[in-house]
Amino acid sequence: MAILKILKYGDPRLQQPAEPVTEVTEEIQRLVQDMLETMYYANGIGLAANQVGVLKRVFVIDLHHGRRPDEVLVVLNPTIVEVEGEVREEEGCLSFPGLYAPVYRPRRVRLRGQTLTGEWREWEGEGLLARAFSHETDHLDGRLIIDRMSPLTRASFLRRVAKRQRHGEWAGDE
Repeated sequence: MAILKILKYGDPRLQQPAEPVTEVTEEIQRLVQDMLETMYYANGIGLAANQVGVLKRVFVIDLHHGRRPDEVLVVLNPTIVEVEGEVREEEGCLSFPGLYAPVYRPRRVRLRGQTLTGEWREWEGEGLLARAFSHETDHLDGRLIIDRMSPLTRASFLRRVAKRQRHGEWAGDE
């Protein structure tokens, strides 16, 4: 396994839609393991493949940071099939390290996708899990958290991004 470089805001790959996974290969399985290791290393709860420069529809989520291995989610080719309600809460993103802002997300999400064995299934999530489903699926569709912010919040957030970029304050900057 390997720690992968997480792309930061400004990299065009973050805003490109990812391609479907057509076959679960050893390369995809290795990518998933590397993504999990990278997510844990970065203290995240979710990571989409395009955040590590791979334009494939794959994400991983672990709300418990490895403490409940049976609850780690690996989803290939996810599609949100139903949403309910709306909540506005503080949200961060590993591609905007150390920055948080209020973002609107569905309160409940039903997601359809494939497991790492290729089996199609559905998951339902509320609260933080619904937010993670929505956030990671957005990444795979080429959308970022700034696309979910109000115009005023977005402007303020992007000013903070620019300041951190100017001062090289983002962890892992090269």
